Amino acid sequence: MNDLPCLICVDTGTTNTRVWLTIGEEIIASARASVGVRDTARDGAPARLHEALRELIAQVRAEAPGSAPRAVLAAGMITSPLGLAEVPHVAAPAALSDLSAATQTHHFPHITDLPVLLVPGVRSGPVQCDAETIGAADVMRGEETLCVGLHALGLLAPGATLLNLGSHWKLIQLDDVAHITASVTSLTGELIHTTQTQTILASAVPQTKPEKLDRHWLEAGMREQRQSGLARALFCVRLLEQRAQSTPEGRLAFLLGVYLAADLDAWLRRGLLRQVVITGGGAIAEAWRNVLAASAIEVCLLDEAAVECGFLTGLRQIADACLKG
Repeated sequence: MNDLPCLICVDTGTTNTRVWLTIGEEIIASARASVGVRDTARDGAPARLHEALRELIAQVRAEAPGSAPRAVLAAGMITSPLGLAEVPHVAAPAALSDLSAATQTHHFPHITDLPVLLVPGVRSGPVQCDAETIGAADVMRGEETLCVGLHALGLLAPGATLLNLGSHWKLIQLDDVAHITASVTSLTGELIHTTQTQTILASAVPQTKPEKLDRHWLEAGMREQRQSGLARALFCVRLLEQRAQSTPEGRLAFLLGVYLAADLDAWLRRGLLRQVVITGGGAIAEAWRNVLAASAIEVCLLDEAAVECGFLTGLRQIADACLKG
């Protein structure tokens, strides 16, 4: 990376944007804002996202006045139609060389004077779908970069599966040569937040992410989902508030168990869970680790620092291939 002494790295997701100024592998400055492409969808315009990017990039540059960044390298939902510019997905199976070849360079003078390299996402399954084939299709933006970096760091082996627990829950499969072959995405992260804050269950549970989960209530929620289905099991949270001796934290663990069982059972039926590496999620990630381990599935949980390092390593690998070319 001697020819890339300094980069500004950007990760924009559904709800958050993070920016780093790096020199080689060292993080010199970082900043973040609770702004993502969901704001563009709500506002009907990208002005809020553009302003956040301008401010975050200016902030990290101001914290390192002697630096001379060569480019801004960005991945995630920033390359979607709701971001800065749409970059078409690369078809799976996708390798580092495919991602670097499809990375686009743009200029956004109202945001930064630097060139902006936008990393494509990856799509899997049929290009054109119907009611029978839609379940085999999927897309990702940002997780492909994380996979590249985690593999380079030796944290994601060929043939392993990455479970990323963010606003969306996403399961990503690598083949025996570490190419990204497929993914499965659910809206579970968003659904949990919406259920906590925007439904009749809001009074029954805390509206923040849990620091820990009561295993008894988590497993009870999983059982109820398997017996009664998702919608009925969720209403049981309301009944617990009215008729059972339970705490808000216990009811939240029950609610999370309902959602966890729905995704877990679907993925088990499809044989998708093998040598799983989990990223994101806090207490939810810990719950996933325990549930998978109980099913005799090899599992590893990465902390936030490892995930950050993995994403930035992936960006650097892609940048190296792009800028050298």
